[in-house]
Amino acid sequence: MTHTQVLQDARARMQKALEHLQHDLAGIRTGKASAALVQDIKVDYYGTHTPLRDIAAINTPEPRLIVIQPWDQNAVPGIVKAIQASSLGITPVDDGRLVRVPIPELTEERRRDLDKHIKHMSEETRVAVRNIRREENERLKKLQKDSTITEDDQRHAEKEVQKMTDDFIEKVNVVLKHKEQEIFTV
Repeated sequence: MTHTQVLQDARARMQKALEHLQHDLAGIRTGKASAALVQDIKVDYYGTHTPLRDIAAINTPEPRLIVIQPWDQNAVPGIVKAIQASSLGITPVDDGRLVRVPIPELTEERRRDLDKHIKHMSEETRVAVRNIRREENERLKKLQKDSTITEDDQRHAEKEVQKMTDDFIEKVNVVLKHKEQEIFTV
């Protein structure tokens, strides 16, 4: 393994951490209807826990309404039950063929709670990125100790890993700031 492979691995792992944060933040309710809010909810479908997106079409015809149209009408009660059991705090309306999910306006207290939650999630991602930096730097030191790379290559690669870490932490901050704006926009 060379120092360039270590750098590529570090970049890929940091990118995955950032993508994980973006995916998690997409599922947080901000007062606007989004299919991402419900698409990963697991529905008991004939004894199997299946993601909602696999058994229904999910649309947002209005800014505050999600419409779920299952391909199998027998899944409607299970979808309603799964949404009620989720941590979203929203109540679906079952009309027999469709499930309508009205998205209520967020209260100021709920906005503050969501803000704390997304800041916590962002900090966890920053910690993950820093842990990746530490692990990759240890790999570089081991490569240098095993005489696979030179000391200069090790130092240069460690500087690259640090630069990469700073870049990804800045990207996390940008994602957090965008989500905060989304939450506090009335």
